[in-house]
Amino acid sequence: MKHYLLSVVQPAGGTPPAPEALAEIMRDVEAFNDELRAAGAWVFAGGLHGPETATVLRPKDGDVLVTDGPYAEGKEYLGGLCLIRAADLDEALEWGRKAALATTLPIEVRPFVDQH
Repeated sequence: MKHYLLSVVQPAGGTPPAPEALAEIMRDVEAFNDELRAAGAWVFAGGLHGPETATVLRPKDGDVLVTDGPYAEGKEYLGGLCLIRAADLDEALEWGRKAALATTLPIEVRPFVDQH
């Protein structure tokens, strides 16, 4: 089994879903996570605070510069992630499809490097 990262692509700004809609999305996400666990594919999952809470550490001249805020600003940001086990890319893409339907957001699927 290989490991894949499912990244939840959250739009910056915008209006959050109404409380009733958000409750339904959270139920769907929990059901998705339960399905991953039952299939033995779940490794880790979690949501992230907004990019304004980020701190970036950059090496510079033998020291480390610490700055508040995101590494890069954009129209979207990493809103959450899910690390899964899958036999191949096709299986990982199927999990990504299910994640997109549960979250109602775009999902980026990426394999980890050098897995044997």
